[in-house]
Amino acid sequence: MIINTILVIDDSPTDRHILSRMLTKGGYQVGTAESGEEGVLKIKQYMPDLVLMDVVMPGINGFQATRMLARDDETRHIPVILCTSKDQETDKIWGLRQGARAYITKPVSIDDLLQKIKNLDFP
Repeated sequence: MIINTILVIDDSPTDRHILSRMLTKGGYQVGTAESGEEGVLKIKQYMPDLVLMDVVMPGINGFQATRMLARDDETRHIPVILCTSKDQETDKIWGLRQGARAYITKPVSIDDLLQKIKNLDFP
């Protein structure tokens, strides 16, 4: 699977901007959402190739949104990378159990982010 379009879901305007710039420099088309709720709606509407999801957000958090996407027949094929400041091993394990394909902690370097995307395994 070729990744062209990525949806960045993060409640921080600064993080959305930084991540969007990194991904654009990497050659990707990028959309954004400010919350888990908005993100799930945009995913169903635009069907991006990949989702970069924050965890700590008001309302539906990133773990919940990832679980919703993984359980939905329409969206389960879209890989989710959790991108968060939560750096405990238990958080990573929990995120992967919710359906995320990868987990990266903030602050993110452009090289690490682009490498994580490149290394995604597709079934």
